[in-house]
Parts: sequence; C-alpha cells; structure tokens
Amino acid sequence: MKIVGYNDRYVFAVPKAEGTDYRASKLKPLFGPELKGISCTQSGGPGFIIDGHSVSWANWVFHVGFDVQFGPIISLASIYDLQKQKYRRVLYRGFISELHVPYQDPTEEWYYTTYFDCGEYGFGKTMSSLQPFTDCPANAAFLDAYYATSDGTPVKIANAFCIFEKYAGDIMWRHTETAIPDEVITEVRSDVSLVVRTVSTVSNYDYVIDWEFKPSGSIKLGVGLTGILGMKAGKYTNTDQVKEDIYGTLLADNTIGVYHDHFLTYHLDLDIDGEANSFVKSNLETVRVKEHTIPRKSYWKVVSETAKTEADARINLGFKASELVVVNPNKRTKQGNKIGYRLLPGSVVHPLLLTDDYPQIRAAFTNYNVWVTPYNKSEQRVAGSYVDRSRGDDTLAVCCLREREIETKDIVLWYTLGFHHVPSQEDFPVMPTLSGGYQFL
Repeated sequence: MKIVGYNDRYVFAVPKAEGTDYRASKLKPLFGPELKGISCTQSGGPGFIIDGHSVSWANWVFHVGFDVQFGPIISLASIYDLQKQKYRRVLYRGFISELHVPYQDPTEEWYYTTYFDCGEYGFGKTMSSLQPFTDCPANAAFLDAYYATSDGTPVKIANAFCIFEKYAGDIMWRHTETAIPDEVITEVRSDVSLVVRTVSTVSNYDYVIDWEFKPSGSIKLGVGLTGILGMKAGKYTNTDQVKEDIYGTLLADNTIGVYHDHFLTYHLDLDIDGEANSFVKSNLETVRVKEHTIPRKSYWKVVSETAKTEADARINLGFKASELVVVNPNKRTKQGNKIGYRLLPGSVVHPLLLTDDYPQIRAAFTNYNVWVTPYNKSEQRVAGSYVDRSRGDDTLAVCCLREREIETKDIVLWYTLGFHHVPSQEDFPVMPTLSGGYQFL
C-alpha cells in the first residue's frame, strides 16, 4: 500500500473546454436543426400484454429477464402456428455473453485498455434508467430490474426495460398484380414490430440494445453505440503538426480519440420446434454450363453441409457466399423442407490483433464470427468464468477444442457482431448513435 514509483513522460497543455459541452440546456443557440414533434398514438391501447415478465404480442410470447453480468435476457420465445393451433418454440434463451473493447494504443499509459464490459463491469449492473419520450416513445411500457450488491443490499434500476410497438412507415410485404385483365390487385402489410430495449452505460459508452419481434416470424437484434469517446491528451492542435503515429484521430486542441473495436458476442440457445437441432451451412457455388447449345455459361447452386462437430461450425463470414441455418431435422413442412431459421448477419468485422497478442488470447472467441456448441449450462460466459482474472484458458475457443458432436443436439449458436471504430470529428464531444445488427428469419 505504498507508492513505489512514479513516471510522467509527457507535459501537455490542458485541453480547452470551449464547445465541448453537449448538454442541450447549456447550448445557446441549440446545435442542430429545429425538429417538429412526432408521436405514436394507439387509440385502442397497447397491442401487447405484460404478465409479470412474460410478454405476449401478435403471434409471439416470450419472457424478459435480467442478469447482473449479461443484462437483458430473452427466453422461451415461441410463435403461434395458426394452422396447428399451438405455440412453437424458437429461442430457449438469448443474451449478450460478452462485449470486448480493445483500444489500439500500445504505449505504456494505454496498452492495458482492453475492456470486457460484461465480465469485468457487468452489462446488467450498468443498465441505465430509461427516459420516457426520449429513450423510448410515448407508447412504451416500462419494467424495473433489481440486483444485489456485494453485501446483499438490493439495488433497483427503475425503468430498466421499455417495451413498445414500433411503426416507422415500413412495409412488411406488398405486391401489385396487373396481369389479370381489367383488374388491379394491391396487397400491402405494414411492418409493425415489438421492441424490448435497454441501455447499458459502461463508463464513457452507452449501448442501446434492442430485441425486435416481427409478425413475419423473424427476430431482429439491434445494437446502437453512443456516448463519449475514450480520449487522451496530446500536444497537437492541428493535423499538419502530426508526424508520428498518435493511435487515433485529433478531434480538438490537445484531444485525441483513440482507435478501438467493439465485439459483442451473443449466446443464442435456439430450440427450433424442440431441442434436437442441427447447424447447416448452405454454400452458393458457381457451376459452368456444359451444354454447348445453351447461351448461358454459368449459374450458381446451393450445396448444403450439416456440421457434425464444433470444428465444422467455426465460420468467418464474408469469405464465401453462404446461408447459415439452424434446423430441426426431425420436423419438415408438407413439401419436405426442414423447419429452421436463417442467420442474416449484419456488417462483418474480424479482429485485427495478432492471435498471440495477450488481449486477443483472452478474446479468442472473436477469432470466428460463428461458433456452435452443444448446450452446457456451465458454458454461458464466452470469455471464461472469472474474466477479470482470465488468461484465456477457459474461453469459448478453448471449450471448442473438445470437438464435441453437435448434429441433432440441443445446440447453442454464438454470434459475434463487431465494429472497427475510427473516431471522426463528428463523434466529438458526443457521439451520434452508430447502429448495427442482424436477424433470424
């Protein structure tokens, strides 16, 4: 408990404060265009029912849960089959297992800045109370969350969740038929969805997490990044002065926004029509036409492969045209097609650190965009059981070395959504929301 050494390598000017206050109450005149008010009204009241933490809406039922480490948890999501007159399971349990944020400044003062926001801070513990009419629209309902401190004292997060029906004027599907003589048929369905939203404020960043359910049967998962950048002091006031690598972007006088990544890894225990599921990779392959009488020279076809072990299911997206599907091989449609859900990835991002770099050893679960494992209740933490003390020896990447069988099993799909963030002038002093996401349909 003594100071054993002190080193101050730099003397920098204190960054100026002019123009850096982002609070609307302090801005005169208010920055940005003046917007007219907009609201969503439902004369008949909300279209969803909340019973405790169980939610039913349209053809969906699901449970909204909370975990101090993972934050929002969606479980027991089932969709109603009108023909069979029963609910059919889609998702047993889904949540963000880890959020890894490695900064890219390797100097003495910054090299260790490689955060694991779920395992080290708690994505649930850092959830913010949502503000009505701004974080969520006027038609939103709110749920509280509770957790215990280290001495057992209960802590309440008021308005931790908001649930609302969303309609942005989008179209779910439509068609105009003009082939019938003397008749035009137009059929349009509005794209109304139900959103479960939370915001976790982990130090400088605010993460907006959306689970969006659609009547078409799809689930859309959204992530919004906003808040304040991780910044450091510098000796420069203009980019023309910079002659060496400053590991970031000069945003204001003596202020540098450091380059960094965001990797969000989802734990998705899908139970498509039951627990016995398989993971199918459907590759799109080019075929040359051999019949010389046909003018076409090529076409593409689908070649499907069912992953048998964990090694078969490790995938880096973007290198090959493919479709990824979780199916129930024991359940088929009338035409014989397997019942399943497709993964539609968002923007594809891969880690750029060397695999033997210490932060990447701890975050080896980001080496692939997709992993599939057999369900094991002890394997929920993709970065290991005790992340703040991890040396990378119990991550998902290590678990998958066992090469367990995953065909026709109760399986978990792990999907990593990523962002490479090069800070820009417009990100300072407060960052407009950077959005990403993916879908199951």
